[in-house]
Amino acid sequence: MDISCTLTTTGLAAQREQWLRLIAAAGAGREETASGLRLRFRAGSGTAAELDRLAAVERNCCAWATWTVSASPGEVILDATASGDGIAALHGMFTEAAIA
Repeated sequence: MDISCTLTTTGLAAQREQWLRLIAAAGAGREETASGLRLRFRAGSGTAAELDRLAAVERNCCAWATWTVSASPGEVILDATASGDGIAALHGMFTEAAIA
C-alpha cells in the first residue's frame, strides 16, 4: 500500500491551513486509536459542513485511509482509519495543532 498524499505542494498547504482554522475554531480533542486517529469538534454553525468538505478532500488525496464523519450530541467526530503503515502515518497527523 502506498502511503502518500496526492495533493500538490500548494494544495497541501491550503488543506493544512483549512484544517488549522477548523481546529482553532472548534477543536475539542485528538486521540490515537488502534486503527488510526479520532478528532473531535464542538458542533456549531458550519462545523459539520466544513469537516465534511475537508474529509472529502482527504478521501481523494489520501485514499489509503478511510475518513468518516459522524455526529453526536454537541460534537462532530472525524475517524480516520487505516491498516499497516497507514496507522502510524495517521498517528503522525495533526500533531502540531493544539486541539483542546
